[in-house]
Amino acid sequence: MTEDNGSGGAWREQTNLVRGGLLRSGFQETAEAIYMTSGYVYESAEEAEAAFKGERQRYVYSRYANPTVSMFESRLAMLEGAEACRGTSSGMAAVFASLMCQLKAGDRVVASRVLFGSCQYIITEILPRFGVESVLVDGDDDAGWERALSKPTACVFLETPGNPTLEIIDLERVSQLAHRAGATVIVDNVFGTPVLQKPLELGADIVVYSATKHIDGQGRCLGGAVLGTQEFVKDQLEPFLRHTGPALSPFNAWILVKGLETLTLRLEQQCRNAKALAEFLREQPGVTMVRYPGLEGTPRAELALRQMRLGGTLLAFEVEGGKEQAFRVLNGLRLIDMSNNLGDAKSLATHPATTTHQRVPPEDRAAMGIGEGLIRVSVGLEDIEDLKSDLGRALAG
Repeated sequence: MTEDNGSGGAWREQTNLVRGGLLRSGFQETAEAIYMTSGYVYESAEEAEAAFKGERQRYVYSRYANPTVSMFESRLAMLEGAEACRGTSSGMAAVFASLMCQLKAGDRVVASRVLFGSCQYIITEILPRFGVESVLVDGDDDAGWERALSKPTACVFLETPGNPTLEIIDLERVSQLAHRAGATVIVDNVFGTPVLQKPLELGADIVVYSATKHIDGQGRCLGGAVLGTQEFVKDQLEPFLRHTGPALSPFNAWILVKGLETLTLRLEQQCRNAKALAEFLREQPGVTMVRYPGLEGTPRAELALRQMRLGGTLLAFEVEGGKEQAFRVLNGLRLIDMSNNLGDAKSLATHPATTTHQRVPPEDRAAMGIGEGLIRVSVGLEDIEDLKSDLGRALAG
């Protein structure tokens, strides 16, 4: 389906989220079809030969490509403003593929220190096994980025806002430094989302997502995506995915396609709830710190507002009394669920030090700002007054 709006112009973002990339079958179905098939048939041996030689563009095997997955990829690429997108079986599959499809022994990677636990494991544990040097930088340390990128580098990997402390990194500045060092900039934009933040417009080269989070947004399935230029996807990413096999299920792709239709509507309300809840938490006894991107008085608030349309659906706060008090608060919640997931329509809370980042050494957690009293909240679509009451009661209890 084209992006032409009938008047010679392109569809706007919300229209693309509902109709972009639509591939209707001969039955002319209203909803996107689920093509649950592993393979495809050919009219002749010559047709099969031409397909495998790349002389004829068509579907040959769902590990390589699938019509339902293609709809998801096209729609997300339109939203992101990317030339190409490839879906993966999970967000971590997307992160790993974005790095390993282009790295080799002897290369150097510079990454932000504040990362999701599994991302940090890839950077600090897996890559060095293959002879790749890894360097971590505090995201808000501009001088540290300059030092780290003063020598040739293959890739820069970062999250902004960072998980779980909501650290904000100057994407434009880091991208300039990275390109000067010869590096490709990869941004895990899961907290920013493709609606709220556009890393490619700020200088990044590649964007990765756990589509499990906001894109599904209702806790139903796993999925991931890697977006970049046609050249990168065709020459580097596709061969890696084709031969290593982290394929996105057609059924999951269909769920993600339907999730994109309502992404903006859900995010706008969740962002309103998250900001209101952050402001509420600031006033509560026993809360020593609240982090929410763009919240007045928080680190790099101006930069967050410059890079992001809204502050996002995540917040973090710290309570006096460390782990014991944090557990007491979490155990006192009645509405907000305890879960390490995020981006859901239901509000979720977790204790990063003992869940998502529990495998990170204590000294590294401290360097990342992950204290024993830190709680991360993914704010959902419930009534804001009910969310305030639940957290207020748990804090007081």
